[in-house]
Amino acid sequence: MAQREHHYRVNIEWVGNKGQGTESYKAYSRDFTISALNKAEISGSSDPAFLGDKSRWNPEDLLLASVSACHKLWYLHLCAEAGISVCAYLDRAEGSMIDGDRGHFTRITLRPEIVIREGDDIQLATDLHHQAHEQCFIANSLNFPIECQPVISTSSEG
Repeated sequence: MAQREHHYRVNIEWVGNKGQGTESYKAYSRDFTISALNKAEISGSSDPAFLGDKSRWNPEDLLLASVSACHKLWYLHLCAEAGISVCAYLDRAEGSMIDGDRGHFTRITLRPEIVIREGDDIQLATDLHHQAHEQCFIANSLNFPIECQPVISTSSEG
């Protein structure tokens, strides 16, 4: 397949100036908004461990969500091509990070709970997770382990 280049644009606007700017470490809020043309705005902040607002999405949450969502989208695509009908998909993903001078993620574990149509091949549905991981653009861009621990069941409802 020929390679194509894709471009993305987002706006990150800091909305945390409490009137003193960044005069001191505790003088400002970490709050920001993420926006893009024709998309809902996302309220962001830093992790509460770094003086952020726990009710807003932080960059670590967004990275974890990006990995999980990319994997899911590839998985659904591969299942559709393989004739497996996914009826439900819920991922309870978790990530681990260490902070310090060069903080970084150390691992992400995806834990998708999937329901496929009764009679579809559970082993193939399980095996397709490896291929989804191999195809995931986000996972291919990261430098730490991403593990997938799927649980697959069947349903007669389709």
